Amino acid sequence: MNTFGRNLRITSFGESHGRALGAVIDGCPAGIPLDETDIQPLLDRRRPGTSPLTSARKEADRTEILSGVFEGKTTGMPIAMIFRNTDMKSKDYEALKEVFRPGHADFTYQEKYGIRDHRGGGRSSGRETVGRVAAGAIAMKILARAGITVSGKIHSVHGKTSPKAIKNEILVAQNNGDSVGGIAEIVAKGCPAGLGDPVFGKLDALIAGAMMGIGAVKGVEIGDGFAVAQKYGSENNDAMTKKGFASNHAGGILGGISSGQEIVVRIAVKPTPSIERTQQTRDIHGNVVEISVKGRHDPCIVPRIIPVAEAMLALVLADCWLEQEKYRR
Repeated sequence: MNTFGRNLRITSFGESHGRALGAVIDGCPAGIPLDETDIQPLLDRRRPGTSPLTSARKEADRTEILSGVFEGKTTGMPIAMIFRNTDMKSKDYEALKEVFRPGHADFTYQEKYGIRDHRGGGRSSGRETVGRVAAGAIAMKILARAGITVSGKIHSVHGKTSPKAIKNEILVAQNNGDSVGGIAEIVAKGCPAGLGDPVFGKLDALIAGAMMGIGAVKGVEIGDGFAVAQKYGSENNDAMTKKGFASNHAGGILGGISSGQEIVVRIAVKPTPSIERTQQTRDIHGNVVEISVKGRHDPCIVPRIIPVAEAMLALVLADCWLEQEKYRR
């Protein structure tokens, strides 16, 4: 599936080494001020080549809005955006044409479709997220009208939490031809009570699905997450007072519906699978081979995944906000 959402729908397209990537956003209300400068800051945080700790690929990721905006405001029609690829080095991947990279989707894409784009992973590349981030910027514009903000941060990398230790962990892995994973935290503030629907439309279920839809994410926590398994009910329940809740172990969601508190989400991000250290794998003929993945890759995905996760949370909340608006009419 390349389309996400119910009321606010995003369809993303494009491959890592194709001519361009992009997204079409349908369901955006009319009258919202919008131009490329509203989208670019989020994209600049996601794009590669901005730090020694990220991929050296140089992409400006400049937004081109093709439709859905007139005289600086959304028209209610589909908003189409593209981002042209300019710094592809496809030759770096020729040696991988018949080899499955460990930890990547090479094998599963081949099994499912009988064909795969080996250049940078094609559609399974993290580069696909550029369209999500742009769509998330539009979702944030919608949420701003409701007083809702979304922000993220690095929670930890390879178990370390201080900025200096995090940087060191990444550099050590990079120098050893390896990579590290970590945890990112995303928080929504100003969200009113009442967003989300019972049973299969639960807000936390929608958020979890959105986060797991990001390629490198292998786990999601809402509120205290897995830590609740070690608690008594008396410790985990969020007591209520005249002023509101006394704590927020639930992460702002009760019964699948927002409680009016901060919505707190954490995601577990796997180590980048493309590493120079020699690994054992298989080729398309079934032969066991050894592989060392060259090219330009992030030694840690966590820093650049934060704007992607922010975008996905914003898309979910904007979608639920628009759904709730139906009840108010």
